[in-house]
Amino acid sequence: MSDLALFGGSPIRANPFPSWPNQSKAIRESVIETLENATWGIGSKTIDEFNLRFAEYHDAKYCISVHSGTSALWVSLKAAGIKAGDEVIIPAYTFIATATAVLMANAVPVFADIDLKTGNMDPKDIESKISDRTKVIVPVHVAGSPVDLNAINTLAEKHKLLVIEDAAQAHGASYNGKKVGAIGLGGIFSFQTSKNMSSGEGGTIISNDEDFADACFSYHNCGRVRNGEWYEHHRLGSNLRMSALNAAMLIPQLDTLEDDMDLRDKNRESLDNFINGLNGLTPMEMSPGATRSANHIYMCRYKETEFNGIPRETFFKAMQAEGVYTYKGYNPLYREPLFITNEEEYPWLKNRNYESLNLSQTEIFAEKEAVWLKQNHLLGDEEDIQDIKDAFEKVTSAMKSDPKQFLEFTP
Repeated sequence: MSDLALFGGSPIRANPFPSWPNQSKAIRESVIETLENATWGIGSKTIDEFNLRFAEYHDAKYCISVHSGTSALWVSLKAAGIKAGDEVIIPAYTFIATATAVLMANAVPVFADIDLKTGNMDPKDIESKISDRTKVIVPVHVAGSPVDLNAINTLAEKHKLLVIEDAAQAHGASYNGKKVGAIGLGGIFSFQTSKNMSSGEGGTIISNDEDFADACFSYHNCGRVRNGEWYEHHRLGSNLRMSALNAAMLIPQLDTLEDDMDLRDKNRESLDNFINGLNGLTPMEMSPGATRSANHIYMCRYKETEFNGIPRETFFKAMQAEGVYTYKGYNPLYREPLFITNEEEYPWLKNRNYESLNLSQTEIFAEKEAVWLKQNHLLGDEEDIQDIKDAFEKVTSAMKSDPKQFLEFTP
């Protein structure tokens, strides 16, 4: 009889992994200080301090904080000059907000394939997607791992396109030794609950381009311009400003981010080394030029053929029963109902035929190979990481030695 928890045995892990976000004393004190002694919104010195420190940490001159990563993407696209009907190239494997921000700007998402080894946008697939309507490329640092920005920026320069980095998951990550986010025209980060820096909700835009930063300021602040009249509005902007309480939660996290990253680095390396020795699971590689991942999500690849044809979803059930939460992550974005059934609501997408898309590497990764660990799993100590290893070992060994027992759990 199998000792797998899936079949009634004892699970490897009964206790929860470290909770996230971390409700530290420093965060509580910062929020209380702002609550009692500072302006909560416009004109807050707390927001100014956060913008200054976040930009400085990420090798940028300018930072504009907003109330979500999605808003940051929309503001960035508008500030980059995106107009109705323009095309924006994005990876097909990312969170939906990368695409919906494009739609919110009345523009057209054009999906590019990914590199199976990294999970990131494949620069080799981008050029074939460029048309005379293409204006911007939005590479995504998936799971916090930097995409090949040199190749993408070179391609953008060749075709006179702009690059806006979606660094929603990549706080502190670096490419060629420089923090990501302001290597292109600009970039965005998210502070949603699960992110490596969190204020529940929130986002920010960073850049080294003053004109772009000024335009972002205007779009996020009701169309006002810096040093302009209060009731003078130059653009179709909105109130997308961050509150001082969000900023107060984030400032102390800039002091602990490096320690968190060191722990994530250590735990990723430990898991990578272990998984390298398991036939059938493959660690993710870093893109060329990437020097440090934020390791927001730990990902690896599942090879069904090495496990007697047992599908990945059955592997997930077995791992979850052992107390280690693995799951598939994103679907190919062009498979989302949003892009199949809404031509009447979004007439500028008419005849795009998203339902006919089949980007081979995205399909393989999303539907067959991608294995994600919940992001808080990388914040554990050595005993926590050993439990993850033991669960991988226990489940994969059983799938290889006695595959028949998994048949009832196989769709």
